[in-house]
Amino acid sequence: MRTELVGGIVGSLIGIAGGVIGTYFGIKNTNGPRERAFMIRSAVACCLGVVLFFAVTVLLPPMRLGIGLVCIILFPFVIRYMNKRQKAIRREEQANA
Repeated sequence: MRTELVGGIVGSLIGIAGGVIGTYFGIKNTNGPRERAFMIRSAVACCLGVVLFFAVTVLLPPMRLGIGLVCIILFPFVIRYMNKRQKAIRREEQANA
């Protein structure tokens, strides 16, 4: 029992650290103020989405499967939208520079 608890805590901390580091460098590697603002808004929205996902799975266990399927289906579309939007902002900023 103790080993599983320690593994769960350590694994969660490593996952959170990876998310923080990835977010930091994603924002740091932007080229301009609009792109940086978009990345910050995107990071906040993603963090809120993750917190909401875990809250629903913990607080409403019967909805776990449904919310999981919705997230699996929507996730690729959200990533694609964010990547396209970031590229468009980057192109606009480069054209205006």
